[in-house]
Amino acid sequence: MHARLHTQYVEKSAPELMKELKLGNVHQIPRLEKIVLNVGLGRAKDDKKAMEVATNTLRKITGQQPVETIAKNSIAGFKLREGNKIGLKVTLRGERAYEFMDRLITLVLPRLRDFHGVNPRGFDKQGNYSLGLTDQSVFPELTFEETTTAHGLQVVFVINAHEPAHSRALLEKFGMPFEKEAK
Repeated sequence: MHARLHTQYVEKSAPELMKELKLGNVHQIPRLEKIVLNVGLGRAKDDKKAMEVATNTLRKITGQQPVETIAKNSIAGFKLREGNKIGLKVTLRGERAYEFMDRLITLVLPRLRDFHGVNPRGFDKQGNYSLGLTDQSVFPELTFEETTTAHGLQVVFVINAHEPAHSRALLEKFGMPFEKEAK
């Protein structure tokens, strides 16, 4: 049993992308490598409850245990010591990545308040797309009690593509609602 978006990609989107982008080789077709979810707990680094809430949130919405991220350098201005726990991350690959993307696009993004689409300028030079959410309460997997301590999270779509335009074409095939750019 494959994820809906993965089946759609294999059967429909990949051949269409190959024609639209005028690619000569099937290995040039942009594809989703992984999705990385990151919660930075900057100010709450000393607060154990914030770390537990963020861990629970990531575990519920991804189905995987998050990994703690640790500071590599000491920065006095941020009262940060090397080795401090500063956040959490989860890496989704394969079917789990496609399942999460499907839930994000169809359930979570439409539930955002004043949502007009995701920012089209969230691509880096390699074609990866970053999306930030300010509140975790939009995820249907979480109960009201689990969202009382609000924290944001960052979602990074790591895409194997030759340029950002190819990555955007792939995300549009998946149904990512990009904001209309004013002209």
